[in-house]
Amino acid sequence: MKNIVILISGRGSNMQAIVRAAQAEGWPCRIAAVISNRADAEGLAFAASHGIPTEVIVSKEFPSREAFDAALRVAIDRFSPDLVVLAGFMRILTPALVEHYDGRMLNIHPSLLPSFPGLATHSQALAAGVKVHGATVHFVTAELDHGPIVAQAAVPVLPGDSEHSLAERVLVEEHVIYPRAVRWYVEGRLSIDSGLVHIADAAQPA
Repeated sequence: MKNIVILISGRGSNMQAIVRAAQAEGWPCRIAAVISNRADAEGLAFAASHGIPTEVIVSKEFPSREAFDAALRVAIDRFSPDLVVLAGFMRILTPALVEHYDGRMLNIHPSLLPSFPGLATHSQALAAGVKVHGATVHFVTAELDHGPIVAQAAVPVLPGDSEHSLAERVLVEEHVIYPRAVRWYVEGRLSIDSGLVHIADAAQPA
């Protein structure tokens, strides 16, 4: 039985999708904790209502990224995580923290990486005139939004799309591929070789 710790900064819609899927599908894991860097994160109430321990470590209370990440690491490690899941956690992590969870930290990014890393991905996609956009689940590395790719989902960019309409359509797919990728991890089906992710016995397309 693997332990999962999920980090959020806001409503945590991907966290909610993962929790619901884990409970409905009977994954071999336990959502050990949901941790936020903001006390007003809406997702904390959802986690508490599902019996998941929650914790808040307010990033603004620390003098540096390094100090915050050190405190965050202590909090995460209290729950003995096999996997750390970033679900809308709006912090750039220090290399030391990323290294500590090497190979056991996942993130979802709202673009088809390696295109449009960083912020404002939907705006970037619209400005570039791409016809296909999407989301990517990847392992976290020290290089922002460049870790080994686990799963992707694509959506068409439609005439008249706004950032909001495009984001909403991408979010629907995020709620599909992120739980799927986390389940693959807890079932021991993911491996990384030469920077590429391999999925054992994948019944669904990655």
